[in-house]
Amino acid sequence: MKKWITVLLVGALAFSTFQFAETVEAASSSVITVLVDARKVKFQGGDPVMENNRVQVPLRGIGEALGAKVDFSEKNVTYLKGEKSIVLTLGSKVAVVDGQNVTMDTAAKAVKGRTYVPLRFVSENLGESVSWDQVGNWVWIGEKEIPTLEEAGLKTVSIDPYKKWFVNDEDLLQSPGGDITYEKVLNFGITDLPFKHSRDIYSVELFTELKYKVTYLKVRSKTNTRGGNLFYLTKKTDIRFRHPVAEMSIDNGDGTKYSFYSVWSAADKTLYDIVDQRPLEISDIEYIGFYGGTQDYIPLMVNPWKGN
Repeated sequence: MKKWITVLLVGALAFSTFQFAETVEAASSSVITVLVDARKVKFQGGDPVMENNRVQVPLRGIGEALGAKVDFSEKNVTYLKGEKSIVLTLGSKVAVVDGQNVTMDTAAKAVKGRTYVPLRFVSENLGESVSWDQVGNWVWIGEKEIPTLEEAGLKTVSIDPYKKWFVNDEDLLQSPGGDITYEKVLNFGITDLPFKHSRDIYSVELFTELKYKVTYLKVRSKTNTRGGNLFYLTKKTDIRFRHPVAEMSIDNGDGTKYSFYSVWSAADKTLYDIVDQRPLEISDIEYIGFYGGTQDYIPLMVNPWKGN
């Protein structure tokens, strides 16, 4: 454990002298994500779109995610859930909700041959709360309590096939307090975010600093202090431990922060004598590990940018 503390101190010292020529700003993604009870909705045949500040989504995906029976006949879309009913007519701003006419501020419409419906109107009239997340371009529907990976239905596996990465880094096989020895890992993908860890982890994406063309991982998490530590399992079968770069942290003003993590670090050679023929690139990383937490396994995100 002592050597990882050394990494933090050396890394912090190195980055304290590094001056960015530009202010790092987190630009919101243009992609709209819909979550029902804190789980992402996967739409078939089309993505959510924004039109006149109203989010429209494919008709069937949102109905099924909300547990409603969906029917589409000619120009009419019908949702049934318990005693609630909604009938939308393609191109019309008048809907029938529980047998009563209701005027909407937008209409169901055809988008690239697909029928799209107003997300907020359908969700609220099926009894769900709806809120907009400006930072991530997310629409939260229903409960906002983020589940753990296991609560989301993912399964752990034995750590044995992964131990080859930890030969020189056995400290990482124990929790930060040393009270848990990890014997399992849980693999997950970027589409399984968000998940609850030592912090709620909302998103993981790439960020490139424009002047020096340096690439970082940008992680959004719920925290009052700073983001947690990560480590990379590389194609060279070694581990690179990373802490968030303090000077690049962004407070989003909603209880979440963006933390930035170097892909390549000079500390790899300075402290561990890891010699790279070229700087480590994001495509050289197999898994991204999330350090800490109270679970009895190591969460490993399959690197979506690793290539072949």
